[in-house]
Amino acid sequence: MTEHRYQDIWKQQCVAARSIRVQHGILSALDYLIGEKLLTYADTAVTKPAFARELPRFVAEVRDIFSGEEIRHYLDHLERMAAIEDEQATDEDNSDFLKDSADQVAEQATDEDNSDFLKDSADQVAAKRVRFAQLRELLTSTVLGTG
Repeated sequence: MTEHRYQDIWKQQCVAARSIRVQHGILSALDYLIGEKLLTYADTAVTKPAFARELPRFVAEVRDIFSGEEIRHYLDHLERMAAIEDEQATDEDNSDFLKDSADQVAEQATDEDNSDFLKDSADQVAAKRVRFAQLRELLTSTVLGTG
């Protein structure tokens, strides 16, 4: 694969986001480009150097599509949603602790069969939080060094 293909990925996604913004509104465009594509691209960049090299240009294009205020409000929204998910996960953990052990064993077996493979480990969640903080800094910084 050439570097050009990695560049094509995010450029096509940015073109799509501009269309989404016109057709479906700013929140849909932000969800698509930042909440889905940019966060996934950043996760991939951790293990794929070609993606990592393109990430600053992708971020610069996102900053061109959305205003700083739009980006800040959206990132605040994502943080609030993450806090709610954390709170719900904690509540589930606490309620599991209070359940009868027989019920807990039966439920655990069902959960493991169905959904545990979809859950991130504590280390994965922590790494995603660090990447999110780094992306926030890149997206909201007053100056980018992408000259």
